[in-house]
Amino acid sequence: MNEEKRILSRAVEATLIPQGTPMELAEGENVVITHRLGGNFTIMTENGMFRIKGSDADALGEEIVINEKNEDASHQGPPEMDALWTVLKKVFDPEIPVNIVDLGLVYSLEINEEDDQHIVEMQMTLTAPGCGMGPAIAEDAQNHLETVPGVKEARVSIVWDPPWDQEMITEEGKMILGLI
Repeated sequence: MNEEKRILSRAVEATLIPQGTPMELAEGENVVITHRLGGNFTIMTENGMFRIKGSDADALGEEIVINEKNEDASHQGPPEMDALWTVLKKVFDPEIPVNIVDLGLVYSLEINEEDDQHIVEMQMTLTAPGCGMGPAIAEDAQNHLETVPGVKEARVSIVWDPPWDQEMITEEGKMILGLI
C-alpha cells in the first residue's frame, strides 16, 4: 500500500469510518491517504480513519472528481445493463479495496419505466449489519448509476436478506483480497 502524507489545504467534510459519522476536518490537519477508491479517498488522521469525497479532493491537493448526472438527450430507450454493472465496479466500501460488485454486495439491479422515464432499482447489502458506511456506499452507487445514458433516476436500497458472506465474493475479488 502506497501511503501519502498530506496537509489539508482547507477544512473539509469527511465521514468517520466505520461509524459513518459526518465530521469536519480542520485546515492544516496532517493526514495520510491510504486508498483511492472509486474517486473517493480513505485517509488516516490522529483521530481515526475517514472517507473524503472526490468532490473535495482539492483539500488533499488532488484533482477534483465529479460524477456528472447523465444529460445525454440523444440517448433513446433504456440504459444498457452492461453499462450499469460497469459503473457499479467504481463503487467501493472505503475499508476494502474491492468494488461492491466483486464483493457480492449487489443483490439485484432492475430497469423500470415510469412516465416514459427509466428508473434503475438496486438492492444491495453490506459486509456487516452494523456498518455505518452503508448510506455513503449506497449514495455512491446511486450517483454512479445516474451517470449512465438513459437513467432518469436510481434508487438504491440496503437489504439484509440473504445475509452476506465471503462466498459471495467473485473469484477476482478473492484474488485481490488474497483469499485464493
